Amino acid sequence: QVQLVESGGGLVQPGGSLRLSCEASGRTFSRYAMGWFRQAPGKEREFVAAINWSGGGTYYADSVRGRFTISRDNAKNTVYLRMNSLKPEDTAVYYCAALERSWWSSTEGEYDYWGQGTQVTVSS
Repeated sequence: QVQLVESGGGLVQPGGSLRLSCEASGRTFSRYAMGWFRQAPGKEREFVAAINWSGGGTYYADSVRGRFTISRDNAKNTVYLRMNSLKPEDTAVYYCAALERSWWSSTEGEYDYWGQGTQVTVSS
């Protein structure tokens, strides 16, 4: 079992930046690929970014590529999502998820564990 706790969300102006964190507890963190997803009001949850177990491989949704960066620190059992040049359409609840294999996935249904989410609001 893995427990995931997100933090770092909040209110930011368009063009601003935030860094989300997701701390994992339980089983060996480095065994898991990690992903970030988001769900905007009235919309389905969508893939944002993913990273493999070592941090050497990453993948991004087209909507965030070049603005967001996913990274991980296995010594701290933590995965991060650095979000730059934020837009109002980035407003959503952001979830981190853990997949019990070494390589990433963009498919929500493949993930085994989920956090509770953290709200990100981009507004002036």
